[in-house]
Amino acid sequence: MISPQAIIEPGAKIGENVQIYPFAYIQADVEIGDNTIVYPQASILNGTRIGKDNQIFQNAIIGAMPQSFHFKKGTPVHVTIGDNNTIRENSVIAGGYESENGTTIGNDNCLMDHTHICHDVHIKNRCVLGINTILSSRVEVDSNTILSNSVVCQVGVKIGRYTLVQSGCRMQKDVPPYIVLGGNPAAYRGVNTTILKQTGTDERTLRHIGNAYRLVYLGNFSIEDAILQIKDQVPPGEHIDYITSFIEESVNGIVRQAN
Repeated sequence: MISPQAIIEPGAKIGENVQIYPFAYIQADVEIGDNTIVYPQASILNGTRIGKDNQIFQNAIIGAMPQSFHFKKGTPVHVTIGDNNTIRENSVIAGGYESENGTTIGNDNCLMDHTHICHDVHIKNRCVLGINTILSSRVEVDSNTILSNSVVCQVGVKIGRYTLVQSGCRMQKDVPPYIVLGGNPAAYRGVNTTILKQTGTDERTLRHIGNAYRLVYLGNFSIEDAILQIKDQVPPGEHIDYITSFIEESVNGIVRQAN
C-alpha cells in the first residue's frame, strides 16, 4: 500500500509489498527493500539504501546532511541499512561521506525514539540504541550491544560486542567487549553475564572473561602489562582472543575506571 499522499520522487526504487503512509517523503536516489513500512512524515533522502522488512516510524530522517563543519554542501552521502531493523520516531541518521559505504546499520537492530546517528557511524547486528542516545561521527558498535537511554559516544569511539552501556553514560574512550559500563564518568561495572548466559556462554568461559577483566581493571597494571598477564594466565579462546585484540588495537585507549 503506497498512499497517494506520500511524496515519492521519480527514480526511487521501491520493492514489493512496501507500505508508505501519507506525507512520507522519499527522494529519487533511494532504494527500499521488500516488506518495509514507512510511516507518516518520515523522510528518506538521497543516497539511502534500505533492505527488507524494516519499520521506519513517524518523523524519522534517514540520509540527513552531516552536521559537520568539514562537510562541503553538495558532497554525495550514503546510508546503507540491512534487514529487519526498527527505527523509531524522530530518529536522525546522517549520511556518511568519509568512508566508501558511508553510514552503515546491519540487521535486526532497534533504534528507539530520538536517537541521533552522525555521519560514517557503523553499527553491526542485533543492537539496541535507547531513547535520546547520540553516536558522534565514526563511532563503531559491534553486534549484540545495548546502549541504554541518553548514552553519548564521542567521535571515533569503538564499542565491543555483547556490551551493556547503562543510561546516561558518556564515553570518550573505547569500550571493551562483554562488559557492563555505567556511571559518569563511565566505569567498568563487571562482566555482562546475564546476556552472555542467555546466548549460551558456559560458566568456564565466563570465569575466564572475569579473570581477564580483573587483570585489566583491578590488577594495578599498565594496559600493556595487563595484556601480557592475560596471555600468560588466562587460557586462550575466541572470547579471550577478542578481548586482547580489541584492547591492543584500540587507537583511543579503553575506559580504565572501575567501580
